[in-house]
Amino acid sequence: MATSSLQGRCLRAHVAFRAPRSSEAQNLKQNWTLCLRNRAYPGHRSLLSKAQPSKLNQGRCIQLQRKIVAQAVESSTAAPQSETPAAENGAEEKKGRRRPGEAKGFVEEMRIKAMKLHTRGQAKDGEAQEKETQQKPLPQWKPTVEGYIQFLVDSKAVYDTMEAIVDKAPHQSYAEFRNTGLERTGPLSKDLEHFRSEGYSIPEPTEAGLTYSKLLEELSESNPQAFICHFYNVYFAHSAGGRMIGRKVSEMILEGRELEFYKWDGELSELLDKVKLKINEVSNDWTREEKDKCLQETELSFKYSGSLLKLLANT
Repeated sequence: MATSSLQGRCLRAHVAFRAPRSSEAQNLKQNWTLCLRNRAYPGHRSLLSKAQPSKLNQGRCIQLQRKIVAQAVESSTAAPQSETPAAENGAEEKKGRRRPGEAKGFVEEMRIKAMKLHTRGQAKDGEAQEKETQQKPLPQWKPTVEGYIQFLVDSKAVYDTMEAIVDKAPHQSYAEFRNTGLERTGPLSKDLEHFRSEGYSIPEPTEAGLTYSKLLEELSESNPQAFICHFYNVYFAHSAGGRMIGRKVSEMILEGRELEFYKWDGELSELLDKVKLKINEVSNDWTREEKDKCLQETELSFKYSGSLLKLLANT
């Protein structure tokens, strides 16, 4: 429809708009929404032609009509639309829609994504079904000291790899995560040495730890966003659920002894907050597509971390 013709109809309609009944009001509201979203909506003309003389709802009508006029003026200078403008507009809306937690920073998006992969029993925001997770409920675990040691050995292999990558920094942004206070290689070495002094044999890493370490090395070179996803989930999961699991297992087989693996120098919450800030700063340089790829890596991170926990659970 030509701009001048549409504008004239709108201006006449806003002073001759019938006050609708409740059911009609809902239909008109939906039609106006479609008009605003899609300039090619076929009900545009018929909607205007149904206007009846009335002074009721004039203010609301004027506001809506002016929006339609503005949309029409824009369309007169816009590039030709495709045959499916509604679909295109819907795709644009979806592309521009804020992700959950986006307003608070990218770390909040990562946290929300991770929480959804928990079961409701593990986290209040959990959405995963019990059968979808690799990890059995803690009461069903049958841990042994030997299994615990193997878990520590494989965990150390993963932390060794991750911390070496950060020190080497094949991507400049990794350097931001040096000396965060969250490093676990040192504490794990102390724990394993303590078990050795008690007469326990310290095994080599299993396929679980070696496979995860190899993946991290590959991602650190080819996909920095994915690597940061693993970095976040490994360290932050250990500081939360990992601590709880460690305490429970220690009560079951170590008479409640707290390992160095679950101790930090300084206030843990402050250390975590500093790393969150660094991740948010680094991710500010990412495109939306790169951020989404990072979030998509969360499931793989859970999968590999779960393979380590199986060594501890011994189920």
